[in-house]
Amino acid sequence: MAEIAASMVKELREMTGLGMMECKKALTETNGDMKAAEDLLRIKSGAKASKAAGRIAAEGVVGAYISADGKHGALVEVNCETDFVAKNEDIIHFSKSLAELIATKNLTEIAALSDTSLPSGETVEATRKAFVMKLGENISIRRCGYHTTQGQLASYLHGTKIGVMVDYTGGDEALGKDLAMHIAASKPMCVSKEQVSADVLEHERQIFTAQAADSGKPANIIEKMVDGRITKYLAEITLLGQPFVKDPEQTIEKLLAKKSAKVNGFTMFVVGEGIAKKSENFAEEVKAQMEQAK
Repeated sequence: MAEIAASMVKELREMTGLGMMECKKALTETNGDMKAAEDLLRIKSGAKASKAAGRIAAEGVVGAYISADGKHGALVEVNCETDFVAKNEDIIHFSKSLAELIATKNLTEIAALSDTSLPSGETVEATRKAFVMKLGENISIRRCGYHTTQGQLASYLHGTKIGVMVDYTGGDEALGKDLAMHIAASKPMCVSKEQVSADVLEHERQIFTAQAADSGKPANIIEKMVDGRITKYLAEITLLGQPFVKDPEQTIEKLLAKKSAKVNGFTMFVVGEGIAKKSENFAEEVKAQMEQAK
């Protein structure tokens, strides 16, 4: 049986919002499989799927840029090892410069970005290496998102940790800002239910079916219960189905209809999302060093 580290229990607790003992028990039952433990807790407790905000596991910044005509834009995520370096003004400026470079050069790959020259004349890769030497941390450019549109682009940065760029048609600049802020707050998976993959839906259906099975109701009633939960789930994870954060009485779909507008797509970067952060134990580190010194 795999040893269940306290850091694993903490991570699962942050993902599900459930108690420490429940999380530890679930990890023990699933032999330390984090995804299986999350599913098990959802079946037993009815907990919802974790949101992106609960999976932040590395440091860094998001940079954003939109051209003056609003037709070209980009987001970029730059990672580092500590929050201290993430707050460094040079790193923040570097991320903004990268976003502008991506947008103006129409770049879609990190490899192409690395070989491109900044206004200083140095390549992106040379500048990155210089930061590594200067700051003493590993600095990496993790991902970028380039947008070009016949409509309009709007962006929103929540500090430097969450970045959103939304491509929309119709409406006005204020609507674009509201949409970007809403996406940052509510973290939809996609624009509409048609964009949710069959695999994701099937996984959720299995979870909901297992939850409903404990009710003891007939199969036909369980099927209706599951269908209802799937409908609710789709409303929660799709932009169009979500209640507008500034006016929960109306959905984003209704807001767009009122403004005669349409969302064509969006990109959202949450710093460190999906990256496993190294868990350090100072006492264990000292102990190991003492053992080596013997």
